[in-house]
Amino acid sequence: MKFYGLQKDFDKTSFFESEGFIQTLENIKAAIRSGGIIALTGIVGTGKTTALRKIEEAINKKIMGYEEQDIAVVKVLATDKHSVNTTTLYTALFADLPRRKDFKVLVGPEKRERCLQDLVIRIKKPILLIIDDAHDLKSSALVGLKRIVEIVNDAGGTITILAVGHPKLGVDLQKPVMEEVGARAKVFELPILGEQKSEFIHWALSDCIKPKDDIYQVISEEAITMLAERLMTPLQITYYLMRTFTEGANVGDKPISKETVEKVLSPDLDGLEARLARNGYGINTLCKHLGARRTEVRAYLSGQLAGGKAEEFGEAIHRLGVI
Repeated sequence: MKFYGLQKDFDKTSFFESEGFIQTLENIKAAIRSGGIIALTGIVGTGKTTALRKIEEAINKKIMGYEEQDIAVVKVLATDKHSVNTTTLYTALFADLPRRKDFKVLVGPEKRERCLQDLVIRIKKPILLIIDDAHDLKSSALVGLKRIVEIVNDAGGTITILAVGHPKLGVDLQKPVMEEVGARAKVFELPILGEQKSEFIHWALSDCIKPKDDIYQVISEEAITMLAERLMTPLQITYYLMRTFTEGANVGDKPISKETVEKVLSPDLDGLEARLARNGYGINTLCKHLGARRTEVRAYLSGQLAGGKAEEFGEAIHRLGVI
């Protein structure tokens, strides 16, 4: 982007730690000390994966308040979280927990539970089990988390299970049928940028534009204001900044105008389907939640489903409490 004097792309910026992000990490740090199940939720692009990396890095380097804690970190790496079950969780635990060469891992119900207890007694460390994309876990897997906590506690150990996912994860844990797990879980939500959106945009521009260059010679204040008004998350902002600068360079718009931003922003950015997807409710998930066919759900999302069915879908979605 020589036209604008960019020294790096917007998706290569360092991470902007908003006040809400920092406070959430502090809350999680305190919760990890006491063990149990922690759910970290947030819409797409709020920085959940970055939060996980920072927590893991702090534990490994013993910084940011983890100086006195020697924690064994376990990660569930399975890509398809729909297929994760209790066996998968035990596989991750036995793969990542430190053990002596002569320690034999026993498999199969009853054997694996006793084997885990023996390992907990040997390592004498609190355990942190991390599960990303946990919004896709089945109810049976969530119940398995609660049982693992109990098994470790019975052996005199402490385990914290940090499940990270879209707001759907928090909704699932609050369902009456999930009370045995949800009532024991601590749920934290990563907030969107809120009032810090404009600050983030200025920070991203300053980070990417050549030092000492005037930002307003590259992009107008009106364009920045529109981006701040229409967008919500760091991911959204960096994505549309890149698209805006690309479009601006193509038409020779310098400084970038409000009109160029308006041309780039997706017209259905705040549409119902987009908002639901950011919260973890894609088409397949909605079909299961509504007990409906894809054609019906598609018709509803496009405003073409008439009659009582549309009202029924609307009420069911409203009860989720995510939009």
